[in-house]
Amino acid sequence: MNGRQNNALAQLLQQAFVALRNKQFDAAARLASEALKSNRTDRNAVMILAHALIGLGRTEEAIAPLERAAKRNDDPEVETLLGHALCGARRANDGIAQLRRTAARRPPYLPAFQELAGQLANAGEIGAAIGIIEQALALAPGSIDLQLDMGRMHVRNNNRSEARRVLTAARSAAPGRPDVLTELAWAELLDGAYAEAADTYRHALGLRPGDTLSRANLAICLMEMGERTSGETALRLVLRGRPHLLSRAAFAMATSSHGRFFFRPSAAAKFLEREPEPVTTP
Repeated sequence: MNGRQNNALAQLLQQAFVALRNKQFDAAARLASEALKSNRTDRNAVMILAHALIGLGRTEEAIAPLERAAKRNDDPEVETLLGHALCGARRANDGIAQLRRTAARRPPYLPAFQELAGQLANAGEIGAAIGIIEQALALAPGSIDLQLDMGRMHVRNNNRSEARRVLTAARSAAPGRPDVLTELAWAELLDGAYAEAADTYRHALGLRPGDTLSRANLAICLMEMGERTSGETALRLVLRGRPHLLSRAAFAMATSSHGRFFFRPSAAAKFLEREPEPVTTP
């Protein structure tokens, strides 16, 4: 391939990557396919095409190019995406077998452990998923991402105390990560530690003010603590300019033992759109 062809291929791949990043999956798939006409073995083109096909819900079509790419090279990223695609195409046994092989690689490729654990958890095998994350943590004990995954698995397994322990340690190691904070706050909320959860949600919102789910969950905590006015103010902030979040806000009010229940969505909307009495913004 000459220099002009290389430049043309690089431009196609750049355009395809931008389209994929912007979730323009049709365009990404078309551009990656064009790139593969120039170089049928280009690894980046295969990966973009596969991600785009998965994004389009055409997961089964992503399997063949990924299998060819996996045979050409020992590439754990390609193999992990292949395992994901196989599971997504209702070939879970093949996908999990592929992911187990990739997780057995050394040096370890941690995303393979995470994907394997996620697929096992989705199949209802939470205990096995926790075991996979434990194996990964033994290889990379300082990984905050793995600690976060472990906390999430414990939440799914309804082991809230262990989830809180793991996620508290992750927060200490990485205090600036809002994903860790929100997962810890959720475990605290589920465990009935509303004051602690509210404080953790406030820290998370300080880092990511536009996180409407966290603000809605903060409202639940405030109402459970008997701070109904502050909780309702938080829900008004969630709903402001986002009418599609009405059901989430109404659910937050209804699930709190100190909240409110409305039979009609229009009544909930009318209540939440009303200007409240002046209070300190939570």
